[in-house]
Amino acid sequence: MRITSALVDPALLDLPWSTPLEEWPAEHLVALPQGISRHIVRFVRMGGYVYAVKETGERVAEREYDLLRALERIDFPAVEAVAIVADRQTPDGEPLDPVLITRHLQFSLPYRALFSNTLRPETLERLLDALAALIVRMHLTGFFWGDCSLSNTLFRRDAGAFAAYLVDAETGALRSSLSNGQRGEDLEIARVNIFGEALDLQAAGLLHESIDPEMVCEEVVQRYERLWHEITYEQQVERDARHDVERRIRRLNELGFDVAEVALSTLDGGRYLIRPKVVDAGYHTRRLLRLTGLDAEENQARRLLNDLDAYRAESDLIDEQQAAHRWVTEVFEPVVRAVPGHLRRKLEPQELFAQIIEHKWLLSERAGRDVGMGPAVQSFLNDVLVHRPDEQAVLGVDVADV
Repeated sequence: MRITSALVDPALLDLPWSTPLEEWPAEHLVALPQGISRHIVRFVRMGGYVYAVKETGERVAEREYDLLRALERIDFPAVEAVAIVADRQTPDGEPLDPVLITRHLQFSLPYRALFSNTLRPETLERLLDALAALIVRMHLTGFFWGDCSLSNTLFRRDAGAFAAYLVDAETGALRSSLSNGQRGEDLEIARVNIFGEALDLQAAGLLHESIDPEMVCEEVVQRYERLWHEITYEQQVERDARHDVERRIRRLNELGFDVAEVALSTLDGGRYLIRPKVVDAGYHTRRLLRLTGLDAEENQARRLLNDLDAYRAESDLIDEQQAAHRWVTEVFEPVVRAVPGHLRRKLEPQELFAQIIEHKWLLSERAGRDVGMGPAVQSFLNDVLVHRPDEQAVLGVDVADV
């Protein structure tokens, strides 16, 4: 066999590559929820991590591997490509299909798994928002997916909201930019796929009776169009209304998008035409990483940065870098260390801190005063976290609990 890998792990050699993937023994497998796929997919554990192994054609595997690696380089929310194993043979010399190996995204589940259970209306809203934002970010990047579906998208908690991740890129293409026609085609494929999967779940009795499959797919499209308009539309402002330009940039930052430059064109009547150039999502994520070294989802980063900014104001620290260092050592790390070992699998540290901040705010509102971080942490551990299921699912998961 032949292995092309971005990961140097001898454990790769210990897997039963001479056996068809669908016949792999249970001792090598990990039970995790997954969407429907045209290929055989299995989850395995190696060196403390879980990986998805997919049997496919060699050219398809190589193309998807290269695409996922390219998306990783531009920090796009997609699973990480790890290796291709080709030239596989059975002990009798029969050729076997190559496999593509990707790293499983911890604390995540396929959209299909969540739609297969009772969804509260607010949960459905957040799921659709995250999916629409993923497609917008993808098109801004110049990536044509060609196979967006409930099975090919993972969701992950992001400070009360959800972040969406791309799983399958074998039909994708990365270009410098996409035309309106290409964006429309990709959006139509997503609409049809989501509608079909929702109908499939409904026919199997797995979709809650309050959810209309047609409404789900149309909502994704409408949310996409609203967000795309907000990011790309040209705005007319008065010549002396500088605050309108700043407000537009701040609104885009609040949506999580960076503005690289703003093009201004003069119009008749002393007005300007503003056209911002949005380069990428992840504004708060990158600012938090630059200041603290903490890697978080966008909403998590926004909430942590708010706490950092409040700490900086209370401490009268002018230097942002100094304030960030002290906040990490005096606030963030003590909170994370306060969690007992047996509870640390329930939430990842950034999500834990974001939820504690929210819990502290609720307690303070109820008490009519700032209750302080210490009491808020103890209250969250004793009253909330201890009753939560483990989200770091490795040996299987009850989707209803999640």
